[in-house]
Amino acid sequence: MRVFKLGWAAVLVAGTALAQAAKPLEVKIDWAKTVITSKTTPTLQVVVNPMLLRGAAMHDGSFAALKMLGADYVRYVPWLPYPKQSVAELEPGKWDFQYIDPTLEDFMKATEGHSVVLNFSTMPAWLWKTDKPVTYPADPNLQVWDYTQGTEIKDPTYKQAADYYARLLSWYTQGGFNDENGKRHESGHHYKIAYWEVLNEIDFEHKWKPEEYSRFYDAVTAAMRKVQPDLKFMAVSSGSPKTHGAMYEYFLNPKNHAPGTPLDFLTYHFYATPRRGETIQTMQFTFFDQADGFLATSRYIEQIKQRLSPTTKTDLNELGVILPTDDDSNRGAKHVPEPEGYWNLAGALYAYLYVNTAKMGIDVVGESQLVGYPTQYPSVSLIDYTNSKPTARFWVLKLLHDNFGPGDQLAETALPGSDVLAQAFATKAGHKLLIINKRSTAQTVTLPAAGTVTYVAPSTGDNAPATKPTTGTQIALEPFEVAVVTLP
Repeated sequence: MRVFKLGWAAVLVAGTALAQAAKPLEVKIDWAKTVITSKTTPTLQVVVNPMLLRGAAMHDGSFAALKMLGADYVRYVPWLPYPKQSVAELEPGKWDFQYIDPTLEDFMKATEGHSVVLNFSTMPAWLWKTDKPVTYPADPNLQVWDYTQGTEIKDPTYKQAADYYARLLSWYTQGGFNDENGKRHESGHHYKIAYWEVLNEIDFEHKWKPEEYSRFYDAVTAAMRKVQPDLKFMAVSSGSPKTHGAMYEYFLNPKNHAPGTPLDFLTYHFYATPRRGETIQTMQFTFFDQADGFLATSRYIEQIKQRLSPTTKTDLNELGVILPTDDDSNRGAKHVPEPEGYWNLAGALYAYLYVNTAKMGIDVVGESQLVGYPTQYPSVSLIDYTNSKPTARFWVLKLLHDNFGPGDQLAETALPGSDVLAQAFATKAGHKLLIINKRSTAQTVTLPAAGTVTYVAPSTGDNAPATKPTTGTQIALEPFEVAVVTLP
């Protein structure tokens, strides 16, 4: 038998022909039946790294894309691989913002007019008990993966840490602060910070116990509210939510907190991760199967929250995909490029999570992350690290952001099979239908009426969503296409 290897374009053509020959799937919508009124805002996170520095190859394109998106609840995380870009007091009493402020200033400019969430998740290492002092590179652009050492904090009252975070907030909102020795440090910053997240992935970073983290949260939020009384907080930020149940049970119980402590937002994360060696044909099933597992976990967590603290909102502020080869790349191995079709599959996955979490009443769903590249989680990027243009993942986020949001009514929608997901929304701008092709083969769907289609697909590449009319009442979907149909 002679075997032919088809490229992506050939697969697309062959798949389209098969889809046209097969019986189309039919969408049925009952606009009189509302499933839920959406509370859900689509957004993203920005993780600090050298490619966001002024003069770096990805700086201009990334911040231009962020500004063009115009999202709220954008999460900004100066993170552990680059201590000089994420920790303002690397040595006790020695404050230094020279490597931190420029990127944050550019971020605040790009998000001006929209709410942001700051999370200086990496605490100064000297606050922790360690076998020996924790070292870090003199070069702010060199990465180190073991800065967050220690599981026992030196000050069990958490005052030192609380003072550190109160001073950080003062630096960015009050024009400066007085340090431990009474010395004044002027910043000139008077930013409006709506939300602050208290640490990141506490199940991994320093391995916090529920009782410890809850006391820490109380101390830090009390100190920061003295600086900005209206500041709202996000908390927990689980990296593995399915194994973190004891934390939710404890933290979400107001009885375990000081009186008056706000429990504004709960946060937790999900990344779909295939096994090594999986092809795109296998990944398409792995990603959505893992997403369904996360959604089951999320329902469980939301039930705990509803029972213990029903006014607490939820921000799923790291939703994404990570290929197993990223760990190799992060440690200097030769980068293995993402397979063809990967960015569209990743975009379709985010759209799938958006629909299903909107049905659950989740408040914020944040796609991770703006910039990645070889040595810094390349497969997670929303910006193409080869040309600094937005990837299909970004354009799917933009498509959702521009068409859907809180207040939309999700109508009862039926579509047979599991390869395509459809959901109808009654929006302020009219009736719209979101359609997601979960598979690497083309599909044909019959609609209740003809309409105009705005879509992201392999044919749109790194470009903005394209538009097309339906063919009568039918729409032909490319592999992993995400489409919004505006209906009469």
